[in-house]
Amino acid sequence: MTVIAMTREVGSLGTDVAAGIAKELRLKIIHSESVATHVAERMGVEAGAVRRYADGSASAMERWLFSRRKFTHYTSEEVLRLAQQGNVLIRGWGAAALLRDLPQVVSVRVCAPMAFRVRTMMRKTGINDSDTVRRDIERFDAAHARFMRASFNAEREELLYHLVLNTDRLPVEACVKAICALARHSRFRDHLTTQSVLADKLLEAKVNSALGDEISPTMAPAGIRVSADKGRVTLIAASPSGNLRAKAEKVVASIAGVRAIDNRIISVPSHGRRL
Repeated sequence: MTVIAMTREVGSLGTDVAAGIAKELRLKIIHSESVATHVAERMGVEAGAVRRYADGSASAMERWLFSRRKFTHYTSEEVLRLAQQGNVLIRGWGAAALLRDLPQVVSVRVCAPMAFRVRTMMRKTGINDSDTVRRDIERFDAAHARFMRASFNAEREELLYHLVLNTDRLPVEACVKAICALARHSRFRDHLTTQSVLADKLLEAKVNSALGDEISPTMAPAGIRVSADKGRVTLIAASPSGNLRAKAEKVVASIAGVRAIDNRIISVPSHGRRL
């Protein structure tokens, strides 16, 4: 069971590297369309709107209509669901940040200097204006950085990766060889642990999604911390609402895969009022 999380800069030939890895290791590549389609269905919007929101090109109206909290929860859940299938290479969508606590998942970044990326995109798009191409790349880079900070609290993204490869210094074939060698290392071959940890992470994501749908920010202004261990879900929060503890437990109890609930939610009424 191999799971690779790849972040690739626009114009770095990351798509070519991913294709080579998938062929060598017989992995399924999870394209952005797969994630966007499922997230869009749950949010009740078009898949194109989800992709635009993620890459920073959404209109002001689309940004206003989106719930960032639900977007993050649904995206996390979908990425984890796909990762649990095993033998996959997930491109983008914050997979490296989302799976950073799973040491059995290989996290890689494919990058290149701006000049290299501009030349690559000019060749692929047929656009001859290097300034236009550079501005588009910079916009994508800025949107990616915002997405990672807002969705996964990843300030120092470089620390997420086992391997960072510069395609201006290494040919695609060498990048493919290096990543495949890493994926075949014994450290990343503990399949039972990978499956168990992914199952817990997916359950946490399902609980977060359900709580996000049913619990208002007013009821849980600081959010609810969720952790799962072999089906046992722990909830931690402090809230001015006396109803949060019971409501959260009811929501979580209805989720498939939850075997037990350790409810540590406490009520701290504000000015003597119970909301």
